[in-house]
Amino acid sequence: MPSVSVIVPVKNEAGCVEPALRALLTQDFPRDQFEVIVADGCSTDETVPIVRRLQGEFPNLHLVFNPDRLSSAGRNIALRHASKDVAVIVDGHCTVPDRGYLRNLSEAFETSRADSLGRPQPLDAPDPTPFQRAVSAARASRLGHNPDSDIFSDQAKFVPPQSTAVAYTRTVFHQIGLFDQTFDACEDVEFNQRVHMAGLTCYFTPTVKVMYHPRSNVGGLFVQLSRYGMGRARLAFKYPQSLTLPALVPPLWAVWVLLGGALAAVVPYLGWLWLASLALYAMVLCGAAAVLSRGQPVGVGRRVPLVFAGIHFGFAWGFWKEAGRQIRQRVKSHWSQRRSRPLVFTHSEATMHPPLLIRV
Repeated sequence: MPSVSVIVPVKNEAGCVEPALRALLTQDFPRDQFEVIVADGCSTDETVPIVRRLQGEFPNLHLVFNPDRLSSAGRNIALRHASKDVAVIVDGHCTVPDRGYLRNLSEAFETSRADSLGRPQPLDAPDPTPFQRAVSAARASRLGHNPDSDIFSDQAKFVPPQSTAVAYTRTVFHQIGLFDQTFDACEDVEFNQRVHMAGLTCYFTPTVKVMYHPRSNVGGLFVQLSRYGMGRARLAFKYPQSLTLPALVPPLWAVWVLLGGALAAVVPYLGWLWLASLALYAMVLCGAAAVLSRGQPVGVGRRVPLVFAGIHFGFAWGFWKEAGRQIRQRVKSHWSQRRSRPLVFTHSEATMHPPLLIRV
């Protein structure tokens, strides 16, 4: 079976990096057939001392430093040190559910012969709070994530790699390069877009599922989704074909909420339409909360509408922020090129203005 390099980009993950690494380092897989490479992005907490301590127990745990701090840069630095047949990305704030994870991953590559593997990525945490339970339920629903994504599926199948691929054979990196370090979010989606454009295959299997820890408050959720929105906007400007209608719905809805409210003061009939749309939005969120909170502890249901709002408006804020930055850069670049363009006269223009002759 293929040997495995586990790539773990981290920054200030002292609270969860040790259980995540121990789950990886104690896998039911031959010790000489896998390595774990932690790429630290200049952590200011106890992340590095924790990794250093674990290195004393596990010789196949390696630590590299990522001075650029971005996850994309950390992935690339770790990949340059990787020595095994395949590489899988595992974040420091997730949980590997069982000791057979690496064996399942290696077997999936062996049996599928795919270039990459996709996996389910449900949200869960040890002893979750009601808010975290609300985030898990909301993100797993169609209102909480892109319906084109398979990350909450449980069916083994070949899929497009864009939203699910996390493990790759070495030949993938040789063919399309490494992660784009101009991305500080959605670098995986950008990379997988290139995997798709190169015609490489992705096999989705629930046997390599990992559990991601949901954000613990609405502020953290808003920031997370705004970074994701920024990444999706940057991806759309680089690859316009990657922009889908579901990804446009939250940004367009946010524009309507803001501009519709402003125009309502001028156009009364528009005000009624704006209020009706807000009421409908609230009803949809409350109805979804009633469905998603069935069987959940008390307090989860009333937090779900707030979670949905944080997801939608956080994504929209990041999307428009990055779209504005991209447009400004392109306008600036356009006018800079025009100013630096050399002045060239055609033959007809030159004859219209003959040089001035001065008699001596």
